Parts: sequence; structure tokens; C-alpha cells
Amino acid sequence: MEMVLQDIKGKATEGIKMLAVLIDPEKFDRQSTKEFLRKIPAITTHIFIGGSTATAEELQSCVVSVKAETGLPVVLFPGDHQQISAAADALLFLSLLSGRNPEYLIGQQLRSVPVIRSTQLEVIPTAYLLIDGGKVCAVQKVSGTKPLCQNEPQVIVDTALAGKFSGKQLIYLEAGSGAINPVAPGIIKAVKEATGLPVVVGGGIKNTHQLEAAYKAGAAMVVIGTAFENGSFFL
Repeated sequence: MEMVLQDIKGKATEGIKMLAVLIDPEKFDRQSTKEFLRKIPAITTHIFIGGSTATAEELQSCVVSVKAETGLPVVLFPGDHQQISAAADALLFLSLLSGRNPEYLIGQQLRSVPVIRSTQLEVIPTAYLLIDGGKVCAVQKVSGTKPLCQNEPQVIVDTALAGKFSGKQLIYLEAGSGAINPVAPGIIKAVKEATGLPVVVGGGIKNTHQLEAAYKAGAAMVVIGTAFENGSFFL
């Protein structure tokens, strides 16, 4: 089944704006689940769950709790091969195409297969591009890779196209958790026009102005994490 992917593609084609709240299991308090989830913006369409260093146990607990309290699709956004839960609806099968570390191009992916094939998870092939957001982020530290420079948009577009040509179904442009600068609208627009695939944008989105700028540029879905955690994001 490809229910989540088909829904994303359908909404993207119709121009429906999608918003995903990213929950880091390490920062999730199971005891105050209802209070935590009440802070989620009303326009939220998806819940992403994952973190750079979250354990399998933390992830599972978070997924189960969130699924019990919300009717929104829960999508895994894994930091490594252990962050997989059969309780989720779908899994972003990420390939870090912006870097050249084989561990995050195919190594972690291969390790995850024995677990994935024992579940009914919908697997969504996703080209993951780390874009310089003005500070060293967790993904950069963990993967040992450098982000793509926003001053070189053609390199970013070509990398996204390499993902499309490799069969990826989504393009994820990531400025990194707590980024100073989000992905520039011009880059979002160029990637969208070049690939024709749904573009997911995350990192550094702190306010409605930046949110709307990303949508206007062609983002099918915007992901907020840090701004949601610290309560600074309001609609």
C-alpha cells in the first residue's frame, strides 16, 4: 500500500498545504502526552517522529503514545536503522544524497531491511538533502557530512535530480534542527520545477512568514520541530 505517499502526492497536485510536526522521542514526555499534543497547530496534517540519537525504546514509546492520542498519519523520520516502529503508518526511507558517507547513503538503509520486512510499514523512498542553515546541526555531526551551500543552487538542483533519477518519490530539503536560516525560497522553487516531485522543507522555520514563503515557493509540506518544542511557533 502507498496510502500516505499517494495522499501527499494528491494534496501536492491540488495545491493543498501540508504541515508536519516533528517530535523527537528524546524530548517527548509520555506522562504529559495529551498536554503536549494539544500544542500542535490545528492545520497540522502529519506527525513525523524521529531524532538523530533517539533509542529504539524511546521511539517505540513515543509512536504508541502519539498514535493513541491523534488521528493524524504518523511517519517515521529515522536517524538510524534502529528507529523503526511497526506501530507507525509510514517510514521515510532516507538517503543522505548531499553527503558522501556510504553509511548514510546505503549502509544504514541495508541494516534496516530485516526489521522493515517484518512490518506492514509503508516505505517512502526519500532523497534527503542537508542544506547549510547557518550552524552545525545534529545531522551534520552524526553523519560526518557537509551540507550543500545555499549559494550554489545548481548543485542542490542536480543532487535532487539525481535522487529523482534514482527512483526517489519525495525530495526533503533539510536546513537542520534549530537552523538560523531556512532553505531559501529560490532553492525550493528551483528544486520543485526541476524534479516535479513533492518537496518537503524543514529546519529554521520559525514564523508564519517563513512558512508561507516556503509554500509559495513550491513546498508541498513544511516540517516544524524546534519552534514547536520551544513554543515559539504560532499560527
